Amino acid sequence: MEILQNLFTGFSIAFVAVNLLYCFIGVLIGTLIGVLPGIGPVATISLLLPVTYKMNPIQAIIVLAGIYYGAMYGGSTTSILVNIPGEAASVVTCLDGYKMAQKGRAGPALGIAAFGSLIGGCFSLIGLMLLAPTLASFALRIGPPEFFSFLCTGLTVVIYLTSGSIIRALMMAALGIILGCIGQDPESGSFRFFFGFHHLLSGIDLVPFIMGLFGISEVFLNIEKQLQKRTIYEGDIKDLLPNLQDWKGSIKPILRGSILGFLVGILPGGGPVISSFASYAMEKKVSKHPEKFGTGAIEGVAGPETANNAATGGSFIPLFTLGIPSNVVMALLLGALVIHGVTPGPLLMQQNPKIFWSVVASMFIGNGMLLVLNLPLIWIWVQVLKVPYRILFPLILLFCLVGAYSVNNSNFDVALMLVFGVVGYLMRKYKYDAAPMVLAFVLGPMFENSLRQSLLLSDVSFGIFFIRPVAAVGMVATILMLLSSVIPFIRKKRRKILEEEAA
Repeated sequence: MEILQNLFTGFSIAFVAVNLLYCFIGVLIGTLIGVLPGIGPVATISLLLPVTYKMNPIQAIIVLAGIYYGAMYGGSTTSILVNIPGEAASVVTCLDGYKMAQKGRAGPALGIAAFGSLIGGCFSLIGLMLLAPTLASFALRIGPPEFFSFLCTGLTVVIYLTSGSIIRALMMAALGIILGCIGQDPESGSFRFFFGFHHLLSGIDLVPFIMGLFGISEVFLNIEKQLQKRTIYEGDIKDLLPNLQDWKGSIKPILRGSILGFLVGILPGGGPVISSFASYAMEKKVSKHPEKFGTGAIEGVAGPETANNAATGGSFIPLFTLGIPSNVVMALLLGALVIHGVTPGPLLMQQNPKIFWSVVASMFIGNGMLLVLNLPLIWIWVQVLKVPYRILFPLILLFCLVGAYSVNNSNFDVALMLVFGVVGYLMRKYKYDAAPMVLAFVLGPMFENSLRQSLLLSDVSFGIFFIRPVAAVGMVATILMLLSSVIPFIRKKRRKILEEEAA
């Protein structure tokens, strides 16, 4: 009953005209970004973070969250009509969605993707409402050692699931922690790692860091390479409302995708990308006709598109209850909350319940808005797909420059953003994953504080992380994941050296 009362309070805030407007703006931008290939929600939130400084915390998170789950909706449009994923989570949708379009069934593919996204999104929000208060109560009973072990586990999972080299991911995480520690030492008050630049005495600001790493690097990368030609589906898009046969083939994948996506979203390092691939693999596994997948099976669209939207709601649980982001987008939202003077974690539900419940209520509303945006207005998004990159990327560059300068009216921030733009470009060019670096940068201060508090409690004994059960589970999991990743790499290198010596 208390949950319903809190939800009613959240809706009373979310239905305020200005909050409805911000929700609509967020999901509209999210859909637009999902439709345009190559940008994605991380770069977009990075670019728009300075715009939210004049908003209150509720409005800021409503807009930024709307961009996140809106991009999951919009990404399916590009995958189905162009065979180019608008967002990484929609990669797997290309396999069957585009094949359906080629068979003249673009309408049902788009329709089931939209309805599946709505169902998965609403399911995850119900799970968020039910689980978050319980986990927040549990989190109040844990101390710095447990918190430190959770941070270690979360960061290690992201490293473990990285698409590239584990060693490179570890290097990026270490660099992220170092960058997060630049500025004033919280214990001694002394300044560190500022290299004589007085602008760095207060640390590196999140905005120029992420705008350079994702926004500027995206422009640099696409200037260099030959852009992928987009062949847009030109046929009639009809029958957007799936028929009974379509629903019969899709309802079970939608239900399975909702549950799987939500659970994967909760896990550290999980998120829409992993959940969509896992859903596709599961649907192919349980199908009586797995040979249909890749030829235009509607199950291959319904399951993954539901799962990636269900994962967005699940991703908010560790952020709101523990203050630990489960992926890069959640790290950016954590930074946005901190910038607005709100500390996410166990006390959020007690100290700022209106923020939590209004954001949940706005996400229900936003999911409804997205259904309207993605079905009746589909031809508008088709026209958006025709915007040439030579117009799009200069606008992104201009927005980055204005956004970085507007934070502190500082030319140094602009220069810092350009430096990180070059760093991000080189990282992406040479296959260094940015996700561990961003997460480590955001978590670095919390990582350091919880470590220091734990060592003070234990009289500088690292044994405290292994004698307390909850902390021990997290640390053991961290060590096992690191060993299982590093040992095969070392064996491979050693085998290569022996082969070279033998030759």
